[in-house]
Amino acid sequence: MSSIPSLAEPGSAPRLLEQVRGRIRFKHYSIRTEQAYLDWIKRFIRHFGKRHPRDMGAAEVQEFLTHLAVAGRVAASTQNQAKSALLFLYREVLQVELPWLDDVEAAKTPKRLPVVLTGAEVMAMLARLDGTSALVARLLYGTGLRIMECLRLRVKDVVFECGEILVRDGKGAKDRVTMLPESLVPPLRTHLERVRELHRQDLAAGHGEVYLPFALDRKYPEAGREWMWQYVFPSAQLSVDPRSGAIRRHHVQDQSVQRAIKTAVRAAGIHKPATPHTLRHSFATSLLQSGYDIRTVQELLGHADVKTTMIYTHILNKGGRGVVSPIDRMGPLS
Repeated sequence: MSSIPSLAEPGSAPRLLEQVRGRIRFKHYSIRTEQAYLDWIKRFIRHFGKRHPRDMGAAEVQEFLTHLAVAGRVAASTQNQAKSALLFLYREVLQVELPWLDDVEAAKTPKRLPVVLTGAEVMAMLARLDGTSALVARLLYGTGLRIMECLRLRVKDVVFECGEILVRDGKGAKDRVTMLPESLVPPLRTHLERVRELHRQDLAAGHGEVYLPFALDRKYPEAGREWMWQYVFPSAQLSVDPRSGAIRRHHVQDQSVQRAIKTAVRAAGIHKPATPHTLRHSFATSLLQSGYDIRTVQELLGHADVKTTMIYTHILNKGGRGVVSPIDRMGPLS
């Protein structure tokens, strides 16, 4: 595949994609967002024969996004991500304000109820997990955390004394507090003892540094080696930070947990497309079934709008909104 040209105008520096990367990091976007935005910008440029985005505008953005929906038949979330990437490029890097994109053919957003596991199904699935994946899965079901919120937990975020877990910089860049289930305190303490020993070994080998958000490593140069900043679920391997080049121990990759849960679901004979996020749905549904107020569930999940939480009330109803079918009133059929 041919590469994207420099896209640097005469006498300008740095190149466009480097400018995008720099702006993303200035605004403290995640590495995943950085990778996704750069990929969409490259696809946009290739779609129009490698023309410089400065020579294009709203018409080309509309055409590209419509192409994704019509020809590419992408999901609505995928089209929205592409739109966000291109708006970021024009607004934040090129300093061009695009008109409202009214003529974009929007990808259809399907209205589907979330997949939910029963308590028995959760138990069967958890029984077929072991190691770190088992503890992560139990936390997801016991707290309602999103998978990346769980994997990005730092030691300081688990407050045993208060029975709380602090979720830092969650979805929408918001902090919140959720409960620490009492049954998970002993296994979590044991797990952290092993993690601390691993951290001691890393320090003795000249490593032990962890990534710090919001450039805290510049303000507190030694903080990255402190125990409180270490990930609760560190990777088994050291790796090179793609941004700084530093050798660090990152957190466990979400793909490994996803694979483990998929295998456990299959082994348990559960015929549902369950994922780690299914445990979050199951957490919410279980709380509502137990009679907890929907506003409490909303707060624990970190939903900005209670309407998002309301979807779980539809799952609680029996089929047909709890209506008894007339055939069931006829008694046993011969």
